[in-house]
Amino acid sequence: MAVITINPDQITKKKRKGPKGHAVDLTALDDVQSLLADESRQRDLLIEHLHKIQDQYQHISSKHLVALAHEMKLSPAEVFEVASFYHHFDVVKEGQTPPPPLTVRVCEFLSCSMAGSNDLIDALESGLNTDQVRVQKVPCVGRCQHAPIAVVGQNPIDHATPEVVTTAVNNNEIKADVTDYISMQQYRSDNGYQTLKGVLENTISTESVIKKMEDSGLRGLGGAGFPAGRKWRIVKSFNGPRLMAVNIDEGEPGTFKDRHYLESDPHRFLEGMLIAALCVGCDEIYIYLRDEYAGCREILTQEIANLQNNPPSDKYRLPPIHLRRGAGAYICGEESAMVESIEGKRGMPRLRPPFLAEVGLFGRPTLEHNMESVYWVRDIVEKGPEWFTSHGRHERKGLRSFSISGRVNKPGVHLAPAGTTMRELIEEFCGGMQEGHEFYGYFPGGASGGILPESMADIPMDFDTLNEHGCFIGSAAIVVFSNQDSAKKLAINAMKFFEEESCGQCTPCRVGTAKAAVLMEQENWDTGLLEELSSVMVDASICGLGQAAPNPLRCAIKYFPQEI
Repeated sequence: MAVITINPDQITKKKRKGPKGHAVDLTALDDVQSLLADESRQRDLLIEHLHKIQDQYQHISSKHLVALAHEMKLSPAEVFEVASFYHHFDVVKEGQTPPPPLTVRVCEFLSCSMAGSNDLIDALESGLNTDQVRVQKVPCVGRCQHAPIAVVGQNPIDHATPEVVTTAVNNNEIKADVTDYISMQQYRSDNGYQTLKGVLENTISTESVIKKMEDSGLRGLGGAGFPAGRKWRIVKSFNGPRLMAVNIDEGEPGTFKDRHYLESDPHRFLEGMLIAALCVGCDEIYIYLRDEYAGCREILTQEIANLQNNPPSDKYRLPPIHLRRGAGAYICGEESAMVESIEGKRGMPRLRPPFLAEVGLFGRPTLEHNMESVYWVRDIVEKGPEWFTSHGRHERKGLRSFSISGRVNKPGVHLAPAGTTMRELIEEFCGGMQEGHEFYGYFPGGASGGILPESMADIPMDFDTLNEHGCFIGSAAIVVFSNQDSAKKLAINAMKFFEEESCGQCTPCRVGTAKAAVLMEQENWDTGLLEELSSVMVDASICGLGQAAPNPLRCAIKYFPQEI
């Protein structure tokens, strides 16, 4: 075998032409620096700063992306992978055409679908100037009681029609209205913030508050249902510094209760949140609000500032409150994915253990709560846990905020005793079914909670009562459908939602939802194959999205066989 010897002098090195990596466009850098002004460039503010670019230019060009990476001392690849993960960021690469300056988003899932959103989409696509307006099909935007919904820029249009949407577009009505809510002055006139003041000044002991929370039996109202008082005690048992994260990313189709309470009584939420943080010993609070709630964002921004400038006690300061903006990713409703997003990353669920209570936001013990869970804290502390447990039906205890949409006369948020049945909710709270519609079935817990027929409408609606039937109540997002609807089509609609919203981290969920959606589109379902696919998704998916995605299809097979 011949050996060829190479003299080092024979090797000529090619010099790189230009700087290493992506060159920074100086004009784009000036743009980014102007948008960020004197705000911090810390890593966890990446999503906040991406929003600034998106809001200003209606897209994120590659030049602005590279400039932001340079300004924040991150790699362009890192910024790109975050920006491209979220639906509300339009990343435009070099040579690509930016989207039109205005986007009209139309919800196409469950309640909106039943209310005719597909016809609305077709009419808008043919009637609007596509050079100036982009019509985009989107998942639930959290206004299901007003279906169908279109969002012009950031302005939600309830009961949308082509004419109303077109008028809003032509008049450039692109900002969300702020509702008439209870102001801080009004709230304080009704003894608001007195309990928080007592906790701050130690006239009310934190131990007594935690004990009341435990005795109330209040469970997490975001869907998981973990006992709130027990969670407080667990997080408090870990060495500080501790943090609090509040989840207001209610993206489950059919859910809108958190928005309802924020738009009416935001200070009751803020007081409960601060009481919880003080009792557990949290140094800072992070509120994660879904991007679709632009009106709520304006309310919270203003009222948090009002509260910090006029605290309940002159002797003790409130913990810092950081309001963070989601970017259109349903997966961030999962607590660990939300924490990743607050840290400025892709919203990918974490493997557990460790749990957030021990290793959460920024690696610290974290008290994670749904917005409504802390909304009730003031009432429980002031009225006593017996007040909360005195409510209930059918051997259940407590109150539940049911988000009800679909074919009922009075959709909306209905506060009812825990354990109220679906039939009782329709007849006593929702004014019955719409004219010409006969009650046929319902989703008891949003798209992921399964589907039940009318014949099973007398089951008490609460945590754990639906599990044996392959369903769960979750955040109490109820979608009612009639004999004019198809359970099969609604199950397909739900599966397409999960396919769209899967974060893609694990194969069983990413591929399983896509394959299931294709199989369910067939006229005759291969129930054996679908069940096999469902079992894999349930057993092997990392988080609740993939584990719960098969619920609607399994229920359709089990309870609506005549359609399959």
